[in-house]
Amino acid sequence: MNILREAVAMTPAIENLTVYAAFDGRIVGYVPFTEVDDVPMVMQRARAGADIGRRMSRHDRAQILNGAADAIASQVETFASTISAESGKPIRQARKEVARCINTLRLSAEEAKRLGGEVIPFSAYQGSEQRQGYFTQEPLGIILAITPFNDPLNLAAHKLGPAIAAGNAVILKPSELAPLSAQKLAEVLWAAGLSTSQLQVVHGEKHLAEALVRERDIRMISFTGGTKTAEAITRAAGLKKMAMDLGGNAPVIVMADCDLAAAVASCVSGSFWAAGQNCIGTQRILVQASVYEAFVAQFAEQTRQMVTGDPLQETTDMGPMITEFQARRIEQWVDDAVRQGARVVCGHRRQGSVYQPTVLTDVSPESLVWSEEVFAPVVSIAPFEDFEDAILEANRSESSLHAGIFTRNLETALQAAERIEAGGIMINDSSDYRFDGMPFGGFKHGSLGREGVRFSVAEMSQPKVVCINRG
Repeated sequence: MNILREAVAMTPAIENLTVYAAFDGRIVGYVPFTEVDDVPMVMQRARAGADIGRRMSRHDRAQILNGAADAIASQVETFASTISAESGKPIRQARKEVARCINTLRLSAEEAKRLGGEVIPFSAYQGSEQRQGYFTQEPLGIILAITPFNDPLNLAAHKLGPAIAAGNAVILKPSELAPLSAQKLAEVLWAAGLSTSQLQVVHGEKHLAEALVRERDIRMISFTGGTKTAEAITRAAGLKKMAMDLGGNAPVIVMADCDLAAAVASCVSGSFWAAGQNCIGTQRILVQASVYEAFVAQFAEQTRQMVTGDPLQETTDMGPMITEFQARRIEQWVDDAVRQGARVVCGHRRQGSVYQPTVLTDVSPESLVWSEEVFAPVVSIAPFEDFEDAILEANRSESSLHAGIFTRNLETALQAAERIEAGGIMINDSSDYRFDGMPFGGFKHGSLGREGVRFSVAEMSQPKVVCINRG
């Protein structure tokens, strides 16, 4: 059934897009299918929405965002069960995503009220003594937001909240694999007073996204997803502002002086949250040799204790991958790694779309599970002797969103923070920590701009200078 689900996502010219549960393939809902021929109408409505957003007061923007947050807070279980059914995220994790979405909207409401400018000291410059003025922050216009399946509610909120706070119109295209949560978020925003032309949700396959990307009147594309898709978007988009949150291959360094039990627990969570389908999920753990054996033993024991299966069950720690196709893909990657010498400590068993959390050692640096983003519940653990070697290995990936280090030594922590090339360095946390108000984005190849509400609002607005000549 899950393979059928992927085929449906590729089927053009249907009235509704059918959404299937990641766990068992049952139908969990429908969303209206948007044809490529509908794009001119979508753009016409977006132009009207941009005009409405530009004229809307900051107070009204904040009121809508807070109203939506209140509405979601009154429906936590409904939103959580939707996330869990369509994406396979365990219900306990889904509730945390709902809480984060509420926080994201409230942060966006605050930024809507703060969004201003500053006075410019024109008279500080010779020849401008008789001038005074200021700048404001104005909306860009129309923003195209493209979101993935792995955090189907909060990643949509991370684009919609700041875009609305800045006064823009938004066209949201969620993943066709998990569109229901984003659709429900839009409905809550409309009910809170947002015009349906300020926010439109379109559902369809890649040809729809390609048509929208090329639209001249779209001023910015905010995309979360894979590097290959991002490259295709940038080639087709032309002169537009871009915000790209792309893949990761997160390293975590475990020093011998750390609290080992805390490091193990944090890394287990960081590796297998959302079945590893997480761009900041812990993928490569580098452990100082003197504690390597103890770390691997404790890590494997906690991993074996994880309950996998039906994500709607309260006892489930890890649900399925988004499709059986993806579960088969990572199964093949691990098979290839084993052929290259890797040892399976635990896991590497699949039943349908559920792939057991998998721990590998002795992994070749050339294998895909080490060198590429796995986006799956697979973690590789390797020993190191010297801190310098750990830093070099941590920096060996071109995908660099987050990294982590566990140590009691402040100087070691600060050295890692200074020298690891990543968008965020988590000290005594795994790579899988994100607060919705902090800047979030990658170093190195591909990643552009920053998310995090205040930083997204800045990306989604533009300064306008007003200068008064008093002479």
